[in-house]
Amino acid sequence: MTERKAHLTRTTNETDIFVSINLDGSGKADVSTGVGFFDHMLQGFAKHGLFDLQVSVKGDLNVDDHHTIEDTGIVLGKAILKAIGDKKGIKRYGSCILPMDETLVLCAVDLSGRPYYCSDLKFTFDKIGDMNTNMIKEFFYAVSYSAEMNLHFKQLSGDNDHHIAEAAFKAFAKALDGATVIDPRITDVLSTKGTI
Repeated sequence: MTERKAHLTRTTNETDIFVSINLDGSGKADVSTGVGFFDHMLQGFAKHGLFDLQVSVKGDLNVDDHHTIEDTGIVLGKAILKAIGDKKGIKRYGSCILPMDETLVLCAVDLSGRPYYCSDLKFTFDKIGDMNTNMIKEFFYAVSYSAEMNLHFKQLSGDNDHHIAEAAFKAFAKALDGATVIDPRITDVLSTKGTI
């Protein structure tokens, strides 16, 4: 099987971003965004999805973390889409209900070619470490639209913001890993339309 990898660079007046992902990796991560908690979340995403991930970001953090995090989501989403390729043989759907202490978060993914994001994740405080909590929605929204996937989160329980965020990133990793698995029974794409 050909390794499913992608490398992308995106440069604007606000950010300079490089992302490399190998969907068939082992969970190695080399991440530097300038936002410590965001780095931690991306490292967890790589480890628990068994993706090899490199992320290097230089953003206008003197303004705030919005452009850095949202633009990283855009580039990561495009890299995921490129790495998946023609989608032949993949399971297409993936889901995970992930516990983290008092928190339980469900994530479901459909690599449908149609972007859609839906979430009821709730955060109590404005920040976790040095990351604005409202950027978690912006990041996942950007990933879902750039990767042309349906991405849903349901928070089943939880009141610790760190646990909620970490459970969401890890559940997304597990759901995406499940959706990108090659199933030998699927000889084309998993759609009656013949394309996704």
